[in-house]
Amino acid sequence: MELKILYVKDGGDELKERIVLQAADDCDIGTYVLFNTVYDGKYISNKIRYSFWFPNKDVKSGDKIIVYTKKGKEKFKENRDRNSSYFFYWGLDTTIWSKGEDCAGLIKIEEYIAKTINV
Repeated sequence: MELKILYVKDGGDELKERIVLQAADDCDIGTYVLFNTVYDGKYISNKIRYSFWFPNKDVKSGDKIIVYTKKGKEKFKENRDRNSSYFFYWGLDTTIWSKGEDCAGLIKIEEYIAKTINV
């Protein structure tokens, strides 16, 4: 995978809680979904509590991708080391990385099918 999860920072703090990822290779992050689930010490759950599908955005190897749990507007910053940092906002009203059993997962989607449902 071209992205890797580095760490969660300030878990449980509604204003600062975020998860930090890094690009291990050049890629479009729009093929990735980040999700929150639980871990029982041995297995991760198959029940996804929250998910964040990244928008299409080309990033370069070494770039950081930071996802804040709170609401906000997407931002970009060029760093001194010539890499970039991309800031995204999940838009949630609650923290999701505050308990020991919380688990972050990352899925790369090569293909998908979507269908609108008419009621």
